[in-house]
Amino acid sequence: MKERKLPLFRSGDIGGIAYTLAGNIVNYIIVIGVLLYVFEWPEYLVFGRVIPGMSIGLMGSGFYYAWMANRLAKNEGRSDVTALPSGVSTPAMFVYLWGVIAPLNYAIGDPEKVWMVAVAATFLGGVIEALGSFVGPWLRKFLPRAALLGTVGGIALVWMINKGFYDVYADPILGMPVLIIAIIGLIGGYVFPKKIPALLVAVVGGILYAIVLGRVKPDVSGFGFTLTNPVDGVKAVINGMKLIGPYLAVIIPIQIYNFIETMDNVESAIAAGDKYNVREAQIADGSMTMLSAIFGGVVPNTVWLGHPGLKKGKAGSGYSWISGLILGAAGIFGAYAFINSIMPPVIAAITFVWCSITIIVQAFREARPFRHGAAVVVAFIPHIADYIYTEVTLALSSQGIYEVTPEIASALTNEGVMWAGVTELKYGAILTGMLWAAITAFIIDKRLDKAGYVGLVAAALALVGFIHSPSLGISLNPYFYGYLIMGIICIVLNLFKGSFTVPDDYDYI
Repeated sequence: MKERKLPLFRSGDIGGIAYTLAGNIVNYIIVIGVLLYVFEWPEYLVFGRVIPGMSIGLMGSGFYYAWMANRLAKNEGRSDVTALPSGVSTPAMFVYLWGVIAPLNYAIGDPEKVWMVAVAATFLGGVIEALGSFVGPWLRKFLPRAALLGTVGGIALVWMINKGFYDVYADPILGMPVLIIAIIGLIGGYVFPKKIPALLVAVVGGILYAIVLGRVKPDVSGFGFTLTNPVDGVKAVINGMKLIGPYLAVIIPIQIYNFIETMDNVESAIAAGDKYNVREAQIADGSMTMLSAIFGGVVPNTVWLGHPGLKKGKAGSGYSWISGLILGAAGIFGAYAFINSIMPPVIAAITFVWCSITIIVQAFREARPFRHGAAVVVAFIPHIADYIYTEVTLALSSQGIYEVTPEIASALTNEGVMWAGVTELKYGAILTGMLWAAITAFIIDKRLDKAGYVGLVAAALALVGFIHSPSLGISLNPYFYGYLIMGIICIVLNLFKGSFTVPDDYDYI
């Protein structure tokens, strides 16, 4: 077989570069917007540690997947291999921001300590993602897709899209025109002249509009080399691990989602003709996420969807390493600090709205079969409880009330606030949403046995405090008994399923 090498760059790589940069820059904008304007982290922490750390991970991914593509081309004697697209995992990013960093931020209030735990969570997430290469196929076969997508969609619904629309209405003169442009292009499907991406039109147009209105002032003082000492990063990871226990119920399920998503996306590349090793890609994702954490990053990496489209556009490996180099250099040399200086919070909010809509719609569209839509809806409910809990407790703390005592809880309920059960459902919302979605999906599929097994798993998780408890520890609590009885009911009914009649064409809608 004649050996062939991929060129360092070819014309088809231009589309790949645009695709990778556009998607990742949107994620940068979201991370910066949430950390700076929602959680009020200092700029030195965001632009001096988080952004450079993210950039190191993305640069490493870009280089590695370009190398994988060249190796595959050499081994198979082909010159039409396309590198795997990669970047920040958008669903996982939402979960880390709102499921890990948000509660830490509200509980601790010290951005330095919160960052320390966040990098530990990200590092651990990378470990789980790498280990997922060994258990991923089994988990994907057992877990309904609605359970994975539904809980991520719930986060997008109650946190990101809400925040985005609230920010638009806080500044309607600037926000509404930019939002309508984004909706016209991204949801309406209108193609702008020269096929300029709609989100680019909305963001760049919004920045120019903000400058005209005098809302922002360009600041180049942020340019300069900035990179976290990896020794300090390792220390932060070690110290953060001491406080990470309560957030394992968030980290583990979202990383399960992440490594299964990597599997799906690599297998779509295999179907398109590029036979990459799925396990190697999962280990690479996990390794680059760990690398990112050591340098200060707080969100995980993943293989992206889109390889077949890039292959059709004749992209090779050049787009991967070039995109990685650009993203890495921009983060390390302060370009995002400059971008932030010319981008008001409401423009970042537009990206919140768009990404959230995409994730929520995807949850329903990709939950197969279609009747699993009920499971997706059920997965949203614990996140609504989380939102209610957070908003109410923050409102109380603004008045000097830092603990919801039984008397305060009773007063809230008496005044009509939906509070009973909210606190318990809030703890472990991500895992609870996945469990209930899985149970619902299995019942829809007439697999009461599997629904019962998930109920027993939920009982075990409640027993040790992974769900419905603010801390880990064995407790024979009511939720343990509730799930246990629920699981037994499903298993027993399954034993006598011959006594029941369920029409094959039954539709609950």
